[in-house]
Amino acid sequence: MGTEEIEVDKREPSALDTFRQFFALERDVLVLSLAMFAFSLGFQMTSRFLPDYMVALGASGFVVGLFGTFGNIISALYPYPGGAISDRIGSRYALTLFGFLSTLGFAVWLVAGQFGPIPVGPVTIEPWLWIFVGLVLAQAWKSFGLGASFAVVKQATDPSRLAAGFASTETFRRTAFLIGPVLAAALIGLHPDFTVSFQYVLAVAVAFGALGTVVQHVLYDSSEDSIGGSFAGIEQIVRDLRDMPDPLRPLLVGDTLVRFANGMVYTFFVLVVTRLYEVGLETTIAVGGFSYPIDLSPQAFFGYLLGVEMLVALLVMVPAAKVAERVGLKPVVALGFAVYAIFPIVLINVPEFTANTATAMILVFAFSGLRFAGLPSHKALIVGPAEQGAGGRVTGTYYLLRNTIVIPSAALGGYLWEFISAELAFTIAAVIGVVGTGYFLLFGEEFEAYQ
Repeated sequence: MGTEEIEVDKREPSALDTFRQFFALERDVLVLSLAMFAFSLGFQMTSRFLPDYMVALGASGFVVGLFGTFGNIISALYPYPGGAISDRIGSRYALTLFGFLSTLGFAVWLVAGQFGPIPVGPVTIEPWLWIFVGLVLAQAWKSFGLGASFAVVKQATDPSRLAAGFASTETFRRTAFLIGPVLAAALIGLHPDFTVSFQYVLAVAVAFGALGTVVQHVLYDSSEDSIGGSFAGIEQIVRDLRDMPDPLRPLLVGDTLVRFANGMVYTFFVLVVTRLYEVGLETTIAVGGFSYPIDLSPQAFFGYLLGVEMLVALLVMVPAAKVAERVGLKPVVALGFAVYAIFPIVLINVPEFTANTATAMILVFAFSGLRFAGLPSHKALIVGPAEQGAGGRVTGTYYLLRNTIVIPSAALGGYLWEFISAELAFTIAAVIGVVGTGYFLLFGEEFEAYQ
């Protein structure tokens, strides 16, 4: 992006426009987008299955919760040093470094299953500990560009169509979120032992990461890149917190409560399906006079459930953004929050509601996909009140504060899961989520461009 003024696009973007525009991008942006797709694919193939992999390697439910909290810490702390590194060594080499580290993280996960317990004096290094090490590396590429992406959409889109603009970009990015788990499920189905078949998944993730790293290093030219301004230190963070637009404060409180609730149980969704209820899928499909038996392990079935969830998400984001232009951002955001809040209690009680648990799980994860209906409107509500040219800082401040508060959520959920009951952990999460949704409904403010 050069220094010339960006003309606001008055035409309403559509999901199909996203893919048309993608192939018309300048080479540098196209390369960066392809790299983002490759790393998103690798991460989505692996991250949702890691809790089950950790349990297979001997981890307890509480350790899984600590892993979730460790991921929250990384998500909260990485963006600022990521920007500082980019400023010091340049975007091209920073992207290459982040890509290499993420690929190395996938590789650490791959070899973790080859290690047994390693005694080191009075301490024993368990195999699942390497999953923590891999996460430190694997999330490196994700640390780059969150605030910048928000700012670019804000600058290039009419204020009254911000939700549609974010829906367009999210539709493209989340295509990787759909393909990744489904591809993982297919690979998991190749071997009956999950600890073996998941290594197939990790090997493919390593390949995607390596390809993305090489392509972006060879083809990306950062001479015109303006992402990654200088960081003024802690004083800048304090100033940004103090200067956060007033309309964002009720949204931040409600969103933080909802995300804290989701963080308590998100890591355990896979364990509910694969360990708690052990739900697989065994059926026969008749097509053209031929019968095809289907026998999915719980782990493979979970991958397809994630595919169902993301398919629904891709189908609803653009229509929901158009609805927001008629009814406002706030009701659509509240709908997403409500699905976040209700989903844990629905998921944990599936066997009590129906005799066909597999079918019910498909419907429940389809319902979960509706939470993404509010995502574009949520992003528009965050960046909308920001002054032109300040969207990146406002976004970074918002997510830094929210993600920092959410850090202990997974550890709390893991403690309840391991030492009390899974049902209580999911119930408390649902209550906190409902409180957050209610707070936003009562006190949240509408972005004036949608009033």
